[in-house]
Amino acid sequence: MRVGQDFSPKNLRHKAYKYRIYPNLEQQTLIHRTLGCCRFVFNHFLAMWNDTYAATGKGLSYNACATQLPALKQQYDWLKKVDSIALQSAVRNVADGFDRFFQKQNDCPRFKSRKHPVQSYTTKYTNGNIAIVGNQLKLPKLGWIRFANSTSCEGRILSATVRRNATGKYFVSMVCEVHIQQLPPTYSQIGIDLGLKTFAVSSDGMRVSHPKALRPYEKKLAFWQRRMARRMKGGSNWGKAKLQVARIHERIARIRQDFLHKLSTKLIRENQTISIEDLKVSPCSRTPSWRSPSPMRPGANSDDSLLIKPHGTDAPSRSRTPLLPRVKHATSVERITKR
Repeated sequence: MRVGQDFSPKNLRHKAYKYRIYPNLEQQTLIHRTLGCCRFVFNHFLAMWNDTYAATGKGLSYNACATQLPALKQQYDWLKKVDSIALQSAVRNVADGFDRFFQKQNDCPRFKSRKHPVQSYTTKYTNGNIAIVGNQLKLPKLGWIRFANSTSCEGRILSATVRRNATGKYFVSMVCEVHIQQLPPTYSQIGIDLGLKTFAVSSDGMRVSHPKALRPYEKKLAFWQRRMARRMKGGSNWGKAKLQVARIHERIARIRQDFLHKLSTKLIRENQTISIEDLKVSPCSRTPSWRSPSPMRPGANSDDSLLIKPHGTDAPSRSRTPLLPRVKHATSVERITKR
């Protein structure tokens, strides 16, 4: 234990560790089966929720749905072959989705499709069913899986989410409860103004250029997108072209994420108070006239690379997401809203 370390409950945080896993063929089959079962359970109770709401004007709670899950497993025996906690998490996702919808935090839950490029399921830690030993990771039903142990997983494991992305790679996100130690105070302040041609300008004169991750891959992406558009949808050659497009988007997303994480870490470590402008880029970069200069920014033309979101990834073109979790290390954070 380090000297001066504070283990009070106020310093407890949920921290996620993301690793790439390398399942064998048998484990891949079981992962695909679990994804399909969770998707089936989610769609089943979503349809039941919609029917109940249309008939009575009231929805279903999580407990009302969870009590019907055993009967559903008796009706469909193949649901018994996968992780039961993952199925319960799918039911929980339906209830949580409607809770956030009625709180106006997101849109109404929609049915899941097997054709979506990104699929995932979540399981919880129970009686040592999730463990890490060296470069081996233990998951329920899957057993021990080889994974890239790039960083040590600290704290108490709470849950694990297995994800398959658009390029067919498998990842696991471990959510752990850890004790966060605040960084030493620096007594410095900084304001950040987001822009279009320049990614950000700080109050101390620092100018951060946009990485423009799309530019090096623009021609290659257009080439494979044309090939994909000219081939019969659903065919093997169409699938090969789709995979190439997904790989290019994945590369673009990684460049953007690396840029955002490094910048946010630098800002947090060097400053005590951070003022952030809440700016929507789309109204500033485009007008109803396609590719015409924006009246809000005279002379600033549309830059497609700022607005394109890599397909099949969770990385937007511009985001403060990497910065927000890190502000918990700072003593004071001020957020200025300007639109």
